[in-house]
Amino acid sequence: MATGKSIGGDARLLARRQAPALKGSFTLDAAVLALLAGSGLHARSIGTGLIIEADAGGSEEGDEAKSGSDIVVTGSRIRGAPIASPVIVLDHQAMEERGQSTLGDVMRGLPQDFGGGQNPGVALSVPSASGVNVAGASTANLRGLGSDATLTLLNGHRLAYNGTRQGVDLSSVPFGMVDRVEVVADGASALYGSDAVAGVVNIILKRDYEGLQTSANLGGATDGGDFQQQYGVVTGHKWSTGGFVAAYEYGQNSDIFSSQRSFTAGRPNIIIYPAMHHHAAAFSAHQALTDTLTFEVDALYNKRWSASGVTLSTDGSWDTAHQESYSSSRSGAIAPSLKLQLGKDWHLALSGVYGTETVHLTNDIYVGTTLSTVSSACYCNEGKSVELAADGRLFDLPAGPVKVATGAGYRANSMNLFAGQGNALNFIGSQSSTYAYGEVSIPVVSPKQSMAGIDRLSLSGALRYERYPGIGSVVTPKLGIIYAPVPDLSIKGSWGRSFRAPTLYQQHQGLTASLYTAASRGGAGYSSNATVIYVAGGNVNLKPERAENWAATMDFTPHQVPGLRLQASYFSTVYKDRIVSPIQYPTQALSTPAYAPWTDFAPTSADITSTVTNKTSFTNYVGGAFDPASVAAIVYNTNFNAGRQTIHGIDMLVDYKTSLGRDGGDLRLSGNVAYLVSHQQLIAGGPTTDLAGTLYNPPHWRGNANLTWGKGGLTLNTVTTVIGGVTDTRTATPIRLGGMVTQDLTARYAFGATEGPLRGLALSLTVQNLLNDKPPVIATSLYYETSFDSTNYSAIGRTIGMGVTKSW
Repeated sequence: MATGKSIGGDARLLARRQAPALKGSFTLDAAVLALLAGSGLHARSIGTGLIIEADAGGSEEGDEAKSGSDIVVTGSRIRGAPIASPVIVLDHQAMEERGQSTLGDVMRGLPQDFGGGQNPGVALSVPSASGVNVAGASTANLRGLGSDATLTLLNGHRLAYNGTRQGVDLSSVPFGMVDRVEVVADGASALYGSDAVAGVVNIILKRDYEGLQTSANLGGATDGGDFQQQYGVVTGHKWSTGGFVAAYEYGQNSDIFSSQRSFTAGRPNIIIYPAMHHHAAAFSAHQALTDTLTFEVDALYNKRWSASGVTLSTDGSWDTAHQESYSSSRSGAIAPSLKLQLGKDWHLALSGVYGTETVHLTNDIYVGTTLSTVSSACYCNEGKSVELAADGRLFDLPAGPVKVATGAGYRANSMNLFAGQGNALNFIGSQSSTYAYGEVSIPVVSPKQSMAGIDRLSLSGALRYERYPGIGSVVTPKLGIIYAPVPDLSIKGSWGRSFRAPTLYQQHQGLTASLYTAASRGGAGYSSNATVIYVAGGNVNLKPERAENWAATMDFTPHQVPGLRLQASYFSTVYKDRIVSPIQYPTQALSTPAYAPWTDFAPTSADITSTVTNKTSFTNYVGGAFDPASVAAIVYNTNFNAGRQTIHGIDMLVDYKTSLGRDGGDLRLSGNVAYLVSHQQLIAGGPTTDLAGTLYNPPHWRGNANLTWGKGGLTLNTVTTVIGGVTDTRTATPIRLGGMVTQDLTARYAFGATEGPLRGLALSLTVQNLLNDKPPVIATSLYYETSFDSTNYSAIGRTIGMGVTKSW
């Protein structure tokens, strides 16, 4: 071809398809875009060429066509199976067009994701249930259910957890290695096991690449701080029987002090965004050993350092007293697999994963210039698994083949918390599980049957059994239906159950006992010297959290408007047996009847002695010598399966792409809006409180609109993002806080030279938050509190960045 690029695709996918006539002068990308408009297909860049693939969740015809390929869309274990759950696909090209350069930024920009959980920039003043910053890790947090309730995969593989929560660090993956991210915002434990309560995020690496590409990005915030540098290289080679891709990335950013932002200037000596730098590398390879047997391997390595700090002086002075916090994290993973093709219809795969994630934390406390206290801790996580899986055609029905997938495996996680020699908080915990699953996809009606009122109808089902020694067994089903009355309209429904195993930290974190007066814990009618022992910490007897999910989706691709796709989904999740500390208000522990199940009102002397002597620490807040005879009650506010959450809402997505004709370029418009309602009840009989729409929880509304125009080598992109407001409920009179609206502009130009120094060269310029919109200010009282909601709104402000990419 004159462009020097090759175009390919699976023969079964393209069979019996004919492209429309195309007249005019087009770039290759514009021509392919116009030819594929409305077809249910898209083109994906691989090395120096393009591959034609079916859209995620696309037409059943396209899914059937690719059934023999290696393409498996997240949401099913069956190749080519139509998926009843909504799938959101974020490809690398779209990320670059929007000026994004890290997976953390990509996920935080997704309306279905919440910036709380475990993410950099989450302030110390945020309640731990809403978010925490551990070593600068970025984790996915769909629907705001927590980083531990979203399952994150790498090419379908599990990775080691990060820190104390069951989250996976997205920023450990070199950005240049990412092909796309597939998001299923629906419960999927029947397919993938624990953690997939809110959904699944699957990071798909580039499979094939030919040549060498280098990149550099520089940028910074116009209000000061957050100077960013990112340098990367991607290389690969493909041969007749295999290929490999490798990538390396170095990135760093400077910190942001509260004095550099108008909305936090009242607390001038707090680092509101940490300084970080990292090295990340990834490798992926595949090699055919025989005509039917292929070996594949994915590997990942990341090393990151982070630094932050806060004043410890009530007058806000850094020089009087302050804390400096440092962290370093190292993660690695290797995932080999053997894949065997059995005949033309069946595939067998044996895969394994081994991964580690080690986080070292250090806190240095200074009084004046004197280092007075040093504390440190190590969260050392390890994960490993092995699985044997098979999928293929079972038999044929008039509408098409019935396909199944089945598998079994073993998974184990361990965590070592080390806070210093002899520290009572130290523990080593482990958790293992064995599992088996099955999935079936049944076509009931297909277009070729020409049935009135039914263009397509398919059913799906999955069932998983998982056993955790010492915790219990879990069975999770999932059912799905796809009904298309006409070719342009699909109505999808899914129902299932999901679960999350308790984290090792929730089980094994140190137990503490504290002595208070009975009156201070809400006691009435007790003697003046009566006391209460208050116990907090882990619980080795925790059981899995459980959820029921269902979703209904309408997918509309009108043939009258080629290139247009509309999708609307309603979802609902009832999340039960959530692990919580059930007593929300310890000062009411003895006076609130709903807290009675966690209070021993008549402890024996043996109970009292055991509680005081067998805990990691005992603190006397009463004063004087401890008198066991004065203890009137023991309050157990450790972790229990007691909480309940209900979540429901609507997702609306639109995507439209078209060619503007001769020399007019091509245009793409996309939008994503999420509406969320959620409530929480810590204990049965206790009050129900709002989550979504309140401070440190997701807002009710989030959305973005994206417009991209391209002509020749030039691409212009604008993104408008709306983050709704929240209500501050910390006071008797709730305060309504406004949200944020940001505009991002990105220009990218790829030189079309086929030789010389401009060959393979692309330049980009991006302005994020063009109008420098700022978060709403919230009230603060303590010296370490930041005066904005750091889980929902970014402190960075307007940034200007430039990038250069060169293919060699």
